[in-house]
Amino acid sequence: MIKPTPLLLLGVAGWLAAAPVIAQPYVYPARGQSSSRQTRDEADCYVWATNKTGFDPARPAPAPVSGDTKVTGSGARLAGAGVGAVVSGATGGSAGTGAVIGAAAGGVTRRIRARNAAEKQNAQMAADRQARQAGWDQARTACLTGRGYSVR
Repeated sequence: MIKPTPLLLLGVAGWLAAAPVIAQPYVYPARGQSSSRQTRDEADCYVWATNKTGFDPARPAPAPVSGDTKVTGSGARLAGAGVGAVVSGATGGSAGTGAVIGAAAGGVTRRIRARNAAEKQNAQMAADRQARQAGWDQARTACLTGRGYSVR
């Protein structure tokens, strides 16, 4: 059984927050179309808007990018250790202690940068999906309006 960790819960919460809420507008048959005709027209306009925009609101949003980056092998700790040793040695401290502190700082810095980059990418993906959804809504509304429906 998978135990929910705070990071996993945070990731799921972020994904849910980034998912757009799709509020469908009301469609009124302004020319007295039957309900079966309206159902067919709405389905046709859904397909038309999807083909026209290349966006399908029924498809799930892409998974959010994770900011969890392994520091091992990145060189961040080694670079931090080198800087820490030099700074500590230059200021009269122990180069070994400075290297340890620098290695830890390098790892933390690498993780923070990766997390910030992931947050920026997730925000961009959410904004892109929102813009594509708006274009699809506009195309669907144009199709339904052209078929004699009032869309609000």
